[in-house]
Amino acid sequence: METGHWGSKAEFLLAVAGNVIGLGNVWRFPYLCYKYGGGAFLIPYLVFVVTCGVPLFLLETAMGQYTQEGGITCWHRLCPLAEGIGYAGQLILLYSCMYYIVILAWALFYLIFSFSSQLPWASCDNTWNTDDCVNLAAKNLTLNRTTLINSTPAATEFWERRVLSLSGGIEEIGKINWEILLCLIAMWVICYFCIWKGVKSTGKVVYFTATFPYVMLLVLLIRGLTLPGALQGIVFYLYPEPARLFDPQVWLEAGAQILFSYSVSVGTLTVLASYNKYNNNCYRDSLWLCVLNSCTSLVAGFAVFSVLGFMAQEQGIPIAEVAESGPGLAFIAYPQAVAMMPLPQLWAVCFFIMIILLGLDTQFVSMEAVTTSVMDLCPMILRREGRREIFILLFCLICFLGQFIMVTEGGMYVFQLFDYYACNGACVLFLSVFETLAMGWIFGAERIFDIIEDMTKSRPNYIFMLCWKYLTPLVSVVSFVCSMVEYTPLTFNRWYVYPDWAYALGWLLALSSILLVPGWALGQLFAGKGSLKQRWHHLCSPDPELPLTNKQRAEMKETTFIAEMEDLVRANIDEDENRH
Repeated sequence: METGHWGSKAEFLLAVAGNVIGLGNVWRFPYLCYKYGGGAFLIPYLVFVVTCGVPLFLLETAMGQYTQEGGITCWHRLCPLAEGIGYAGQLILLYSCMYYIVILAWALFYLIFSFSSQLPWASCDNTWNTDDCVNLAAKNLTLNRTTLINSTPAATEFWERRVLSLSGGIEEIGKINWEILLCLIAMWVICYFCIWKGVKSTGKVVYFTATFPYVMLLVLLIRGLTLPGALQGIVFYLYPEPARLFDPQVWLEAGAQILFSYSVSVGTLTVLASYNKYNNNCYRDSLWLCVLNSCTSLVAGFAVFSVLGFMAQEQGIPIAEVAESGPGLAFIAYPQAVAMMPLPQLWAVCFFIMIILLGLDTQFVSMEAVTTSVMDLCPMILRREGRREIFILLFCLICFLGQFIMVTEGGMYVFQLFDYYACNGACVLFLSVFETLAMGWIFGAERIFDIIEDMTKSRPNYIFMLCWKYLTPLVSVVSFVCSMVEYTPLTFNRWYVYPDWAYALGWLLALSSILLVPGWALGQLFAGKGSLKQRWHHLCSPDPELPLTNKQRAEMKETTFIAEMEDLVRANIDEDENRH
């Protein structure tokens, strides 16, 4: 059954851009850059862009466009032995759908409060504040190091005591935070109506969700650069420390950032590209989208660190003490900085609208990827009229019920388990190793080159073949091993250590996707018919019904012509013999 196509080339480009440019560009890349050597961090970052990011991006886009299938069935057609990669990728995306949208619920909560006459995180006069609260936005505030250590900023108290109602640990789940739950429901409703009609609705929504964050980012960038102390923040962000290049952790973080930022190895790009027409130039698209992604990360760093530089100057403390990564940047550091500016409500509204839109299209495109991949498994049932809407509604309800625990008083601890283990960089690195081995060696890198040339009428650079066969799997496997060696157990706020059963649950979430790849391959080998060699050959052979490239057609014509000529010669010989 027909899966449909994008209404225009722009819809595809905006959908992919919306998916790959997310919260990680704003709150993870700038932090990693400052922490791991400033400008020097760009060296390992660019090495991973060239050896892993762009090659995998092009590979997955080409796979989807060529097969016109989702993240699971494309593997069934190209290399059945590696179909477990498809299932593992969709499982990681499912985990991502379950926890990522909670961030949007928090951002919506902050956005609502941004319209208050006084920002609630800019004062210590609220019911949730303690005696240790200190208002960093207050004028004529004199602070020393001892005061800061023994007090809690108003923005931190708002985040932990008002938004999260944080309990003492994962053992104390506590009651449901109804306000966050209502925000979560609102975000699920928005996501549902963004994708319920497939590419017809998704393609139209991305015109707004993928472009408007850039408007907000530009506004915040201009505002940030005009603040006192902005230059100090930018120097801190980009000041190169070449010595950090000898630290393996720097390279590991750069690799994990690229895989997450480029959204590779989980099947999202394959699904989005499957809605393209066969002759779309996916080679050029991939290169430009990768450039856009990395440039956005770099620019976002200027927007973030100019504001953090201003904040550090206002408080008279080092930037290192205000710079954070992850939710801490979006919900503590940046709101705190906004509270110190003139017209704080305006900048708070701009910032949280940007956060919501950046996260929103990443969320609904991930949902689109999972639902499309499942629907491709059962097209006769799920692609009938009206079935898609019901299936997506059920998917949203299942995810929503599964994340109920994340909007409780102990929900943040569960949220971090999913973030740290279920969607871990090591899981994605593991998938990228087997993805490149399967496509580069079993399916054949030369065959992929022929397919891309047939679709785009341009042959990719030879460096992509080197990457698919050697560099990407080698770099990924080294990074994966290093991530296992460098593993440190998850803690919260640097002081809370999880109980052993929570770590066991975290590893279970991580292994659930990793073990699917070898598990599926071994299961198929044992379940097949014939000798082991025959089963292996069958599982490594692509679907004969796949579209033929011009090169394959020419070879078939040549083979047919030679066979016909041989038959003709043989017939003439037989005729001559009969005559004699």
